[in-house]
Amino acid sequence: MDITEIKKIVELMKEHDLSKFELEEEAFRLALVRGSGEEVRMVAAPAPAAPAPVAASAAAAAAPAADADDGSVEITSPIVGTFYRSSSPDSDAFVKVGDTVDKDTVVCIVEAMKVMNEIKAETKGVISKILVENASPVMFGQALFKVTPQ
Repeated sequence: MDITEIKKIVELMKEHDLSKFELEEEAFRLALVRGSGEEVRMVAAPAPAAPAPVAASAAAAAAPAADADDGSVEITSPIVGTFYRSSSPDSDAFVKVGDTVDKDTVVCIVEAMKVMNEIKAETKGVISKILVENASPVMFGQALFKVTPQ
């Protein structure tokens, strides 16, 4: 991104009375902040090369949580990203309702920063419900599937 493009963004911020703008591309991050009556501050830094390792608390979120209502267990997302039920648009889904899974069964992929992260069931049972639509954004700790334990 060159200075001309940045100046255009600054002008658009002024024109539309925006106070904050952020853009992140492969190896570039741009953050612009406008305060009341202040000039636009520009912060540019290289974007991280790879996602940070999953912390212990994130690993804990990947472990299934028990559902108090019906005894089912939830498989949750260990990261923020985009949920995919299959490895490619032409492939079959990793799992569907009624499929039996064990701790090492890959149930989906969550894409984060262009990295495809395979999510494993981490429990044994039968998929009873799929809680997220394919290609939808998911949050850390969000329930993706319900599993009836066996």
